[in-house]
Amino acid sequence: MQKNFHLSDLKYLMAYSIPISAIIGLTIEGFFYFLTPIYIFIGIPAVESILTFLKLDDKFKGRSSKEIHWIFNWMLYINILLVYGVLIYALIKSVSINIISLDFLGIVFTVGLVIVSNGINVAHELCHRTNSFERYLGKFLLIPSLYMHFYLEHNFGHHLNVATPNDPVTAKYNEPLYSFWISAVFGELNGAMKIQRKRLQNKKLSFFSLQNDMLWYGIIQFIYLVCGFIIFGFKGLILIFVAAIISILMFESVNYIEHYGLLRKKLKSGRYERVQEKHSWNSNHILGRIVLYELTRHSDHHRSSTIEYQNLKSIDDSPQLPFGYPTSILISFIPILWFKIMNPRVPKEMISIASKNYS
Repeated sequence: MQKNFHLSDLKYLMAYSIPISAIIGLTIEGFFYFLTPIYIFIGIPAVESILTFLKLDDKFKGRSSKEIHWIFNWMLYINILLVYGVLIYALIKSVSINIISLDFLGIVFTVGLVIVSNGINVAHELCHRTNSFERYLGKFLLIPSLYMHFYLEHNFGHHLNVATPNDPVTAKYNEPLYSFWISAVFGELNGAMKIQRKRLQNKKLSFFSLQNDMLWYGIIQFIYLVCGFIIFGFKGLILIFVAAIISILMFESVNYIEHYGLLRKKLKSGRYERVQEKHSWNSNHILGRIVLYELTRHSDHHRSSTIEYQNLKSIDDSPQLPFGYPTSILISFIPILWFKIMNPRVPKEMISIASKNYS
């Protein structure tokens, strides 16, 4: 029997506020091309600081039981129209704009932020689903970021190797964000290739097999770039490519703050201890978690990756980020400040593990 729908469940419509801000900014033009970056990195942190001061975060920590209502899935599906709609609208608007201008820069940043928040983030949720149709939708949402290999590495690499030196997106203790960007991007690509190679070898198939997902990802993304160039010219290609890079760097910044300095202990057997809630940073700041479909409740996600976003709960026993995701990302841009705030929060046992693993 399907669960009754409550008006409070409409809170996840706030996730659309990011692409809507992009549409408003692209329509008004001028300074408003920067509306989305301002909303994400100034507006959301400001509201979250007020809500945290009022201690409203503590009132919404439990797990609900809403997985059987269809609306939670459709809230995700609609993002496909929003992401591609913003992308196409931005490409049309950019045709008459000088590529070396603040206006073009604002458009590119806006598109990149929409791709990461409502593209990669939603794709992450869909790619964990057991339904193959939803997984295909997730991969479709990864095309604008040129990061389709994320599906392979994340599902079959990251969740297996998280909080170990084998995971390219587990940031080391005292590792600056900027060096992490490089190691994470190339590490994820290399990890996806290794996973694909092993799959083909197990089935005794060649690189040119139709079952080579990495080959298909490359072809699909190449076609995407070619179409952008044919329809919108060189300027359109630049917008598509740079926006993808911005989305990737922002996404890896999220990975950075989610796993910074947290490591699993290696047992005498040579295996690592099982993944626990202490191996991911948790954040329960209301606005950020709603806008990102509960991604910030990352500890619970790693305890069971099949739990749907509306059912994730905040875990008090996990290491806690002192701020929401947008604020944390901004702080990570200043390594000295990030280390000063976050290093004292990293469990001492994990600092000891790090000294052994990376010595």
